[in-house]
Amino acid sequence: MLVLAIDTSTPAVTAGLVALDGDVLESRGDRVTVDPRAHGELITPHALEAVKAAGATLRDLDAIVCGVGPGPFTGLRAGMATAASLAHALGIPAHPVCSLDAIAADVAPGEAPFLVLTDARRREVYWAAYAADGSRADGPHVQRPADLETTIKVAAGDGALLYADALGVQPIEPRFPSPLGLVKAAREDFQSEPAPLTPLYLRRPDAVEPAARKKVTTP
Repeated sequence: MLVLAIDTSTPAVTAGLVALDGDVLESRGDRVTVDPRAHGELITPHALEAVKAAGATLRDLDAIVCGVGPGPFTGLRAGMATAASLAHALGIPAHPVCSLDAIAADVAPGEAPFLVLTDARRREVYWAAYAADGSRADGPHVQRPADLETTIKVAAGDGALLYADALGVQPIEPRFPSPLGLVKAAREDFQSEPAPLTPLYLRRPDAVEPAARKKVTTP
């Protein structure tokens, strides 16, 4: 099957086509731009270019995988709206996946547990803890690095690079979710009905409803 993978939960605008044959995954083409201000502008062109680079068309797709965060409101909305629109137009399923799980899926196999941390801005990180086999053991959460108590010494994700000293961890690859990682994290769900594309915001958006206007009276 051919799967289009999309993620806009981090500064990386990511889209790629992955071929899945049993347990074998093959990247057929991807487009990635690291620009936290370009999610809405680039995600659809990236998806179309990735499909074209693979020598395929949108009609060849069997499914879509979309990273649903945790991540910032605006970035997540761009990727999820694109995934939902394409899935609806093509009549194919769109499977959600935790973006931290997608990063964890690309971590090289080892014998020790690890963290995945991404930049949540406001001097905070989104994070989750994983067992050595890559299964999620805790999270996802959003916290200040100084408040994260852990004995784990290695961490993937761009948040690990930003706050390595504060956390006392050794950063490891990868920094961002990849198309292959997204499909790895979601492939067990392909045989079942997809869950709703529900964003993992973890905190309320900055925007709030304006207060009622004060009445202006004339003398």
